[in-house]
Amino acid sequence: MACRVFPLPSRSAISMTPLVLLLLLSALCEQPVSGYKPIIIVHGLFDSPAEFKMLLHFINQTHPGTNVTVVDLFDRSESLQPLWKQVQGFSEAVYPIMQNAANGVHLLCYSQGGLICRGLLETMPDHNVDTFISLSSPQMGQYGDTDYLSRLFPQYVKSNLYRFCYKHMGQTFSICNYWNDPHHHDLYLNRSEYLALLNSESNCPNATNWKKNFLRIRRMVLIGGPDDGVITPWQSSQFGFYNQNETVMDMHEQEVYLQDAFGLKTLDSRRAITRYTVPGVPHTNWHSNQTVYETCIEKWLT
Repeated sequence: MACRVFPLPSRSAISMTPLVLLLLLSALCEQPVSGYKPIIIVHGLFDSPAEFKMLLHFINQTHPGTNVTVVDLFDRSESLQPLWKQVQGFSEAVYPIMQNAANGVHLLCYSQGGLICRGLLETMPDHNVDTFISLSSPQMGQYGDTDYLSRLFPQYVKSNLYRFCYKHMGQTFSICNYWNDPHHHDLYLNRSEYLALLNSESNCPNATNWKKNFLRIRRMVLIGGPDDGVITPWQSSQFGFYNQNETVMDMHEQEVYLQDAFGLKTLDSRRAITRYTVPGVPHTNWHSNQTVYETCIEKWLT
């Protein structure tokens, strides 16, 4: 407790009861303003707020009283809707939260939700996001045979999914919005209606403003690991990705980084990017793993 320095009390004050003195001391002391920034959580593919009970529990234990919102939109099968449509819906939902947070908010986004949050950050000119936490999100895209892929497109494997994803019909499915086939890069650049625009890899008239908006964040935290089993390559969660030989190139070797296409290099030069690699965590466990929370997330939620 930080108190002002006051003159010595008079004899009458000294004769006051201990309770009155305590109340007087409390009134004279400046109570420091404390509290945590509101947290907005955006779920991933086929998820809903119900999957985040453990994460909410962790936050309530370490940061009691925090205003946490798990946005209840595009749940379950609705998460397959085109990502620009989802960005619009989530923007409308989170804007009032941001408006009521004078000191800013934190954005914690899981899996596909991390790409939705990228869309929010780039297209909202007046957002007040302090820290953007990307939790196992395919930030540079997805290219891999997974249970999700076989469930959605049983007639396709990774080598031929481009035949569907890089058509107009394919781009009406969220996963195709960030399907990044390294063997058909030209098609990705010309047909991707979401990720290639976010990354400023294809011609976008809003690129300059989007970069400016993205750079409003103070910090970006990128979390992923080699045992994820869904995000492919897993390094996509840290802006790494395959070259045409399917060799993973680190974030610092990506053209979007070298050209500072949307602000990645600028953030890095500010030392505003933190990357965590955590082994032994399967994709669906990231938001319920206490070690992940305590090691990679907790410290950023102040």
